[in-house]
Amino acid sequence: MSNYHLAKQYLNYLVKGQSRFYLHSPFVYQLVEEVFRDKRHFYAYEDIETLRKVLLGRGESITIQDLGAGSRVNATTTRRIDRMVKEVAITPKYGQLLFRLINHFKPQSMLELGTSLGISALYQAKANPNIPFFTIEGAPQLAQLAQQNFSKLQAHNIQLIVGNFEEYLPAILEKMEDLDYAFIDGNHRKKPTLSYFKQCLAKASNEALFIFDDIHWSPEMTECWKEICEHPQVTVSIDLYRMGLVFIRKEQTKQHFMLWF
Repeated sequence: MSNYHLAKQYLNYLVKGQSRFYLHSPFVYQLVEEVFRDKRHFYAYEDIETLRKVLLGRGESITIQDLGAGSRVNATTTRRIDRMVKEVAITPKYGQLLFRLINHFKPQSMLELGTSLGISALYQAKANPNIPFFTIEGAPQLAQLAQQNFSKLQAHNIQLIVGNFEEYLPAILEKMEDLDYAFIDGNHRKKPTLSYFKQCLAKASNEALFIFDDIHWSPEMTECWKEICEHPQVTVSIDLYRMGLVFIRKEQTKQHFMLWF
């Protein structure tokens, strides 16, 4: 990861980003008004953030078998739990955005690639508690911690799969009639991410929403994000700098947005 690349992309985001007042898409404008700017404090937020505080108090280290592109801040395989919470776990701002998106669209099939400590999975699963939420984690040590966190918050709809995405993603998708929602945050490399995207796309419903984390993590992830946005089946794409959202809506005119968030 290049700090120069991140700085350059962030400057580009600040310069080219739009506020809601300049949107010319009724669909995206409604999304901003009803979801992005929703300031309500939902029922699950407090429980998840209380769990985060507990994890921040855990100073022990665990050994991680990392199957992706590694940590952006820690190149070693031994990592402290409290440091992972600070440096890797999804922030409250973006976790709560995922919650609101699911609460708004109410997908009937949901998938996450990259469970980590389970904070992001909890935000997503709690937004739609009656629908199974599949999440895949490649590192057994992280999966064990995540499962403990799911049990503490009684997130019974989360189905955690431990193993390689390449092995388990096709099997999960095969069981689904179609896919309404996916959060892809498990491998910050272009080729694997594009592969996961295309596999999910083959099952995508017309209302599908796919979210990609760390889209500007590296030059190749920025290239990956651009290629995803240009895919002919993607009609609406939204760059929030940290996250990228793409919608598969055949009735929409193809548009790309970079929005301040």
